[in-house]
Amino acid sequence: MIIKEFLATEKAIKLLEAQNTLTVLVDRNATKAEIKKELENLFNVKVEKVNTLITPLGEKKAYVKLKKEFNASEIAHKLGIL
Repeated sequence: MIIKEFLATEKAIKLLEAQNTLTVLVDRNATKAEIKKELENLFNVKVEKVNTLITPLGEKKAYVKLKKEFNASEIAHKLGIL
């Protein structure tokens, strides 16, 4: 499984509400295309774009922006983040 954990930090919640973006910790070797495909399959949504970065702790974080017709807040509610 590529996705390790959905983040619920203050910044992650702000991005969720303002930009329709989920913040996810993923496998370090995962590509943007793999992250996009897995999220689309898991939640039946369409992903607009994926930005990734390696944190100072060596973890890979992905910011996944959903298309406008899908609501990231609904996914967060299903996961118990909000």
